[in-house]
Amino acid sequence: MPKIKYITSDGKDFDVEAETGSTVMETAVKNSVPGIEAECGGACACATCHVYVDDAWTAVTGEPEAMEEDMLDFAFEVQPNSRLSCQIKISEELNGLVVRIPERQA
Repeated sequence: MPKIKYITSDGKDFDVEAETGSTVMETAVKNSVPGIEAECGGACACATCHVYVDDAWTAVTGEPEAMEEDMLDFAFEVQPNSRLSCQIKISEELNGLVVRIPERQA
């Protein structure tokens, strides 16, 4: 199983195993990672699962698609490496992925 590292805004690390085919958001919720609210349940209809993808992983996770880009307009403190974690599908290729959770969600 791939491992994902979540880093909260106060610097706490959460290293969790993720099921292939699930999303970074689903994995956070399942493992009670604080800061991922996921109000829409992963439908890309809010921006409450906003994360910053570590620079070493941006090429692997790819660019946001148009719908995700639109929803990121509602997120706080968007950066070039901002993504909605509900839109990042877990694969073996993402083993070791590091994401940072912003201080607040939309």
